[in-house]
Amino acid sequence: MLRTRINHQIQAKELRLVNEDGEQIGLFSLSEALKMAADNGLDLVEVSPNAKPPVAKVIDYAKFRYQQKKAEQLQKKKAKKVEVKTVRLSIRISEHDLQTKAKQSDGFLEEGNLIKAELRMRGREQAFLDLAEKQLKNFQSKITFPTRVEVPIRRMGNTMSMILAPNK
Repeated sequence: MLRTRINHQIQAKELRLVNEDGEQIGLFSLSEALKMAADNGLDLVEVSPNAKPPVAKVIDYAKFRYQQKKAEQLQKKKAKKVEVKTVRLSIRISEHDLQTKAKQSDGFLEEGNLIKAELRMRGREQAFLDLAEKQLKNFQSKITFPTRVEVPIRRMGNTMSMILAPNK
């Protein structure tokens, strides 16, 4: 993160000045801006160093930091958290149950979540890997929401799984 420059740390010769309320005051030299900030008992904080000329705000530095912290917290709160929803299947699952799980998965995908389709094989079912793979592909075809395969079908022990993501 770029460290904010204040008062005498600012190196620009000319600054566009903004007051506490965000209203533009005008273009000033660095020395005039520092004098203006000192007269009001406030700090000169460089808000936008890459602008031409750089933008500085006449504000109490502690208040500025507080506002920045609040803005970051609000951004973090609004950020979408993607969850991985697990759907468990079996080789012998009925067609209706498969459709129900696919319909439920559509809802999860609409919310922007990932779907992990897990198919557990028990006992002799482990000998029929082709049936397990076929069942996972069947499940994927039942999902109506547009998806893409994030992680292709893979086997881990007695479980086969794949991860689907909403297609954007």
